[in-house]
Amino acid sequence: MKKKSVYLIIGCCLLLSCNGNKNKTNVEEQKIQERPNILFIISDDHAYQAISAYGGRLAEVAPTPNIDRIAKEGMLFERCLVTNSICGPSRAAILTGKYSHLNGFVDNTFGSKFDFSQQTFGELLQQAGYKTGVLGKLHLGDKPTKGFDYVDILPGQGTYYNPIFINEEGQYELEGYTTEIITEKAIKWMDSVKSDKQPFMLFLGHKSPHRPWQPGPNELGMYENVEIPEPESLFDDYSGNREVAGMNYMSISDAMKMAQDIKITDQPQNGFTEKQQKMWDSIYVPINKKYKKEKPTGDDLTRFKYQRYMRDYLASVAGVDKGVGHILDYLKEAGLEENTIVIYTSDQGFYLGEHGWFDKRWMYKESLRTPLLVKWPGKVEPGTVNTDLVSNIDFAETFLDIAQTEIPQDMQGKSLLPILEGNTPQGWRNAHYYHYYEHPSEHDVRRHYGITTERYKLIHFYYDLDKWEMYDLKKDPSEMHNIYGDPTYADVQSKLHDNLDALRSKYQDNDSLNQKFIEEYHEKVKQNPLVEYWKLSPEEMQRLYQEYLKSRQ
Repeated sequence: MKKKSVYLIIGCCLLLSCNGNKNKTNVEEQKIQERPNILFIISDDHAYQAISAYGGRLAEVAPTPNIDRIAKEGMLFERCLVTNSICGPSRAAILTGKYSHLNGFVDNTFGSKFDFSQQTFGELLQQAGYKTGVLGKLHLGDKPTKGFDYVDILPGQGTYYNPIFINEEGQYELEGYTTEIITEKAIKWMDSVKSDKQPFMLFLGHKSPHRPWQPGPNELGMYENVEIPEPESLFDDYSGNREVAGMNYMSISDAMKMAQDIKITDQPQNGFTEKQQKMWDSIYVPINKKYKKEKPTGDDLTRFKYQRYMRDYLASVAGVDKGVGHILDYLKEAGLEENTIVIYTSDQGFYLGEHGWFDKRWMYKESLRTPLLVKWPGKVEPGTVNTDLVSNIDFAETFLDIAQTEIPQDMQGKSLLPILEGNTPQGWRNAHYYHYYEHPSEHDVRRHYGITTERYKLIHFYYDLDKWEMYDLKKDPSEMHNIYGDPTYADVQSKLHDNLDALRSKYQDNDSLNQKFIEEYHEKVKQNPLVEYWKLSPEEMQRLYQEYLKSRQ
């Protein structure tokens, strides 16, 4: 009897143990199934000023109803800042959660390549059980060698019409408008991998609305009868102790090219089909005729160029907005809406005539600040507006936190998950560090680094000059008056210097690295003069480019 009792007790313990393991397995499986799909949509050069959810002078004339849906159903971030306001370096920071000086991709100079052997959020999500994909524009000089199950990207900048794509099998070309093709590809891939057992993460990169702003066939001419409001600083004279701002070649009046950018040309668009060119000519031939008849000059020419630029830019944005709408509709129809977090952003901000400029690069507001809108049903309170200081180096950590997996200690950002849930952590970031490297360059924006706090901004320009700027963002939100050296702000200036030094130390940036990157730039130019393409004649550029292609082969 005693022996039977012992066996009975052992049997009961084994049964309980098995049931316990089974319950533990069920809990783990349930946890995996509860993790959301992640859809990350990143456009190129999409200014927050051109998203109507952010308000401003363009909100009524050029609404973006579908991107606004994300804000209405989720959270809009008012102060999302980038670490390096230029295409490739921004994406590198997003992939790694690290500043440019640590991930190694500091600029977009000709021939630059991201080191895909390093750790990215893609491979960490794969290890956590996610199906991962990267689609569209990546602009990192090469295609990913790991981290993504699905790779289908544009080479380099890509084109607006009839794009070339690169996937695991090689290179191929498709006819159509790139924004629409990428949207269709995104829906097709998500539909092919949707599963109750394995969540997915898709990095969807749009080319639009990057220069040269070629609207799609369904958006051509949509703003031709609309007068686009001008920014107050369209004719900025860079007074107010801002001589560095005047050392640029990115003004609408001087740097915007009549043929490429404004489309005042008798030449057909490169790579268009006959049908596409015919549709294009129906809009732009009358514009060309009117321009040649009126021949505007001086400020009138600048205003003409501004209107042309903005009409094409905003029409390109409209194509992206429609694509976002199609994807949001698909998620709802496919039953994926409730368990998919949708994030919309841009690689950085962009100038839409402010300070007389187009392009980005500067640490001034319009290029430093990027749009960020997030919807996640059941998690993010609809219609929320957040004013915390967040950054694009926070994105990778956020993805990993959402995936309920470990965040590596060497990542430099912070997860936004608590903020999305309405609980900003104590001691959240109160200052943001920025560093831009690409000089010499076509647009002649000097190398600079600096710090932004809730009220102030301190910037140091270096390399071929040594200049400091400081702005009181409360009194001077448009950054028109450099107050560096003003005795009234002496204490504030001193504290900003201390804070800047502390952030540079925290993020492991220093003057020795500055010099290292400068020397590497000069070596690049020696090896390939195409790096400084703006100095070359068209004939020299063509000859050197052909030589470069032969060397690549």
